[in-house]
Amino acid sequence: MMNDSEGLANQGIQRILELSADAHIRRRGTVKDSPEFHSLSGAIAAYGKALELLTAMQELEEFYAMIDQLDVPASAQPVC
Repeated sequence: MMNDSEGLANQGIQRILELSADAHIRRRGTVKDSPEFHSLSGAIAAYGKALELLTAMQELEEFYAMIDQLDVPASAQPVC
């Protein structure tokens, strides 16, 4: 489950993976080419796009954490 010490992006990734897995399981139990099958297929595709975005956010979190560890002067850090 989610931990407070995990980054926000990582928490989102974990939740999206859970939702996607549930949708895959439910889709396997539906009739192919039924409206529910297509609805679940669309949801699964949307989860994939959300994962792409959250993965990029996670990489940024990791990058900024690395910058913080390098003790870079404040004048060289990005403005948020």
